[in-house]
Amino acid sequence: MYYGSEFINNHLLRYCSENRITFTRARPYRKNDNCFVEQKNYSVVRRAVGYRRHDTEQELEVLNKLYDHLRLYTNFFQPVMKLIEKTRIGSKVKKRYDCAKTPYRRTVESDFVPNQAKEVLREEYAKLNPVKLKQ
Repeated sequence: MYYGSEFINNHLLRYCSENRITFTRARPYRKNDNCFVEQKNYSVVRRAVGYRRHDTEQELEVLNKLYDHLRLYTNFFQPVMKLIEKTRIGSKVKKRYDCAKTPYRRTVESDFVPNQAKEVLREEYAKLNPVKLKQ
């Protein structure tokens, strides 16, 4: 599990210890990881709310409602291409990607997710309207 220090708290640390999860702040020899987190922050969060600071309780309520919709829209309706392979040929790097799929679709197709969890996701997906979520 890889997290920055902003996510560390006693509950998380205890959970990792109890479940024998190696807890590190970053991947070894991968100092560039943060750019991928920031990329998602921009593509999802910053596009929706901008860069202003939101301090009041009312703004927090509005942001929480917005994030509920953003989470659903992003995970159920925004396809993402995943890198499968990266091959270096001389000075060129050739990348091969999986076909674009939503996180929802990847989860439903995964063998590592229990069928009961998949069924819950399918029921939630059936109730969603992407146009309403986008508005």
